[in-house]
Amino acid sequence: MPSFTEVSTELQELLKTVHHIRKMEKGAFLFQEGSSAHELFIVISGKIQMSKIIPDGRELTLRMCSEGELIGELTLFCSAEKYVLNAKVIESGEVAVIYKSELENKLAENHVLALEFMKWISQQHRKSQTKFRDLVLHGKKGALYSTLIRLSNSYGKDTEEGILIETPLTNQELANFCGTSREVVNRLLSELRKNDIISIDKGIITIHDIDYLKIEIDCENCPIEICNIE
Repeated sequence: MPSFTEVSTELQELLKTVHHIRKMEKGAFLFQEGSSAHELFIVISGKIQMSKIIPDGRELTLRMCSEGELIGELTLFCSAEKYVLNAKVIESGEVAVIYKSELENKLAENHVLALEFMKWISQQHRKSQTKFRDLVLHGKKGALYSTLIRLSNSYGKDTEEGILIETPLTNQELANFCGTSREVVNRLLSELRKNDIISIDKGIITIHDIDYLKIEIDCENCPIEICNIE
């Protein structure tokens, strides 16, 4: 059974249903959209990218999952036992495997756990809604600016130059978060660099003027637990 330095009450309950531990290698898929869904996973270590292929073939990254996060929850209490997202390993690690049927039984029996789980699901939906709001209201620019703000909240470090995003990202990875092409992201990043809003060194982004990004997308200053990339 995995051990975490800090776990919530509801996660402790989930850990009791863990069946086994599975190693995962970078570049592999934990599961893919459309495949049979009989398992859920808690991330012990490493990072997993949750994404969906949109109709025109582009990839839209919805969130990054790291230690302590639950994956595959959208299949719970659903008659169609198919995964609706792709889960790609971007940093090797381990996951705890939970059988879907066992967790469904535990949620049905434990009302406190069920309530906590509903709160968690609600928060995940709110994250998605705010992300799509920025995309719908402000287009591709809004999607990129929103992503940069979320990255700063998840991986940002305050420096004299601004907020350093410690996780290196390629322009294609940023494009996946925005549901757009790499060429569009290249152009938007170039404009931000030209105006000294950001700088990029070997894939590491430093945001010099985060207020500019927030003003451009009419940022509502949501709490960090909502405005993040995870």
